[in-house]
Amino acid sequence: MLNWKRSLAFIALAAFVAGIMFAGGCLLVNDLAPQDEGVPRVNNVASAMPGVGPGTVADIVSKAGPAVVKIDTVRIRSSGQVDPFLDDPFFRQFFGGPFGFQSQPREERGIGSGFIMSQDGYILTNEHVVDGAQKITVTIQGFSQPLPARVVGADYDLDLAVLKVDAGKSLPTLKLGDSDKVRVGDWVIAIGNPFGLDHTVTVGVISAKGRPVTVENRRYKNLLQTDASINPGNSGGPLLNLNGEVVGINTAVAQAQGIGFAIPTSTVKEVLNQLLQGSKKQTPWLGVQMQPVTEEIAAYLGLPSTAGALVVGVIPGSPADNAGLAQGDVILRVDNQEVKSPDDLAKIVQNSKVGQRVVLQIYRNGSSRYAPLILAEKPRQLR
Repeated sequence: MLNWKRSLAFIALAAFVAGIMFAGGCLLVNDLAPQDEGVPRVNNVASAMPGVGPGTVADIVSKAGPAVVKIDTVRIRSSGQVDPFLDDPFFRQFFGGPFGFQSQPREERGIGSGFIMSQDGYILTNEHVVDGAQKITVTIQGFSQPLPARVVGADYDLDLAVLKVDAGKSLPTLKLGDSDKVRVGDWVIAIGNPFGLDHTVTVGVISAKGRPVTVENRRYKNLLQTDASINPGNSGGPLLNLNGEVVGINTAVAQAQGIGFAIPTSTVKEVLNQLLQGSKKQTPWLGVQMQPVTEEIAAYLGLPSTAGALVVGVIPGSPADNAGLAQGDVILRVDNQEVKSPDDLAKIVQNSKVGQRVVLQIYRNGSSRYAPLILAEKPRQLR
């Protein structure tokens, strides 16, 4: 009996010691586990954004928010939409909606966003936010009243504009990042004033790059696509990476599909100095409507390949019309530059100058011929 009791006491003591050793081992392994320096250990916390700390977005918004501004515009027109948000062409393109017209001149108000690029008050936004505005005011955090602003430079085709305010003191700024380094799947943050709701923050990822989008008469060739919510009033606001740098200028929305678009900063940097200097960007113009040469078209016309741009329309009074180009012509070269596609032709013309003389090599009725012409400035109503 005594031996049995001693055996039982020994087993209980051994189990107790083993439990202590197991618990100590777990603590030791936890202490020795590698940790990222400077990153606090978070237990049992599921982040809504994989790989991003729970305070990352809030920290970025706290630093970037003061440099994001609200832009209000006033236009005087003989007729227009009742709702100021319908003045945004992106809203009309994707949302549609009722249109109320009046026969008498009326005051129309528009809303947009922008961000401060320099401490002395230069602001970047969309051209369509301020286009045709007789009065522009900018609301900046820390100021009791909106500040009057003027347009320094604007580019219709790229939909970019630079404004200037005189604040009387240094202003907070945002840094332009490198959109070329942005990858599909990267997290981004949009800040703006959708529907006039000041400093609204939305978060998403880059869904795609290099998206071509046509809105009314404006054709965008290289937009960032994101699922961060971008609505009327967001136009002109910044799209930020997780370093707090601007990688895009929020521009377009699509209804109920979780799709937004932004102009990449690579496009901005190409024309920023020109916009800051206030020089007017001239858009060279050929005046043709084009489509690719398919294998069927090449065979029908007797072309050896599908290289070239098929002319499907010539605008009356344009340089192409004055040079005698006609529907069915295929443009093969511009001076010494080969044209492999309509995009090639568009890039060649875009990189030329208004008033520049060029010679087109065209294919017509089984033979090549040459057509010299002078590039003109594209009429605003056709942009």
